[in-house]
Amino acid sequence: MSQNPAGDPRFNMRGAVDLSSLARPATPAPGSPGGLPAPGPWVVDVDTEGFPALVQSSTGHPVIVLLWASWSEASTALATTLGTLIGEYGGRLQLARIDADANPQVAAAFQSQSVPTVVAVLAGQPLPLFQGAPDAAQIKDVLDQVLQAAEANGITGSAPGGEGAPATAPEPEEPPLPPLHQAAYDAIEADDFPAATAAYEQALRENPKDDLARAGLAQVGLLTRTRGVDLAAVRKAAADAPTDIDAQLAVADVDVLGGQIEDAFARLIDTIRTTFGPDRERLRTRLVDLFEVVGADDPRVQDARRALASALY
Repeated sequence: MSQNPAGDPRFNMRGAVDLSSLARPATPAPGSPGGLPAPGPWVVDVDTEGFPALVQSSTGHPVIVLLWASWSEASTALATTLGTLIGEYGGRLQLARIDADANPQVAAAFQSQSVPTVVAVLAGQPLPLFQGAPDAAQIKDVLDQVLQAAEANGITGSAPGGEGAPATAPEPEEPPLPPLHQAAYDAIEADDFPAATAAYEQALRENPKDDLARAGLAQVGLLTRTRGVDLAAVRKAAADAPTDIDAQLAVADVDVLGGQIEDAFARLIDTIRTTFGPDRERLRTRLVDLFEVVGADDPRVQDARRALASALY
């Protein structure tokens, strides 16, 4: 089962299915065709999980953050230029490359509206630098100004990752899964969703607070409901019968599976506003289930929870 580059714990967890790999193509690895250049000296690739440590490191040395996306040619070109320029500073600056699509929470933290976006981080504080891809001379002027600001604030340490040092720390070995989670993981790998469902349900019976099992159960449920569906037929049915609850539930499922999270949430919430009784409860239950699929920490889930409360009360 593929791993989600986003690092979101609701999708990047062994023992639960990785839906994000179905929602978008995998980002090419650095150094491979279509990907960023391989990291050079003082260049690191950072995800959501590693972001707090990156911010903390900016108390010792200035960090330049590049928010990029694999579909943006300007992003990959800028990554090459920045990597070369950062190398010229001999460790006085560090470049952190963050895939904005795979790490939307980080992009939101920087209030990034487009890619490429470049931001400096000094002593934990962001300093917007530029968007787009100016020429190398302009970028060097900006980097010189960042160094001046860093020195004025006593941030004069050297960044790790110079010649002879690894650009990124080796990933720690994953601990073994609890037996029921491992059973669910193995069942998913074998395309046996009923067995995976049974394993997660048993894990929840044994520990009702097992959030990973609950998220895994929701994800397997989504895959079970959407297995073999005709996407065009599902969308047509929902468009032709906007008051048909089953049709709206089905298209919301395929929207989440395809990465159209906001559309799925908005569809169900709008339908809840005009529905009452058992049908409204069915819609609410499915929406809460999809919240588990996406993850409680996702900003889209938090926004949708507020909209759901408004629709219900």
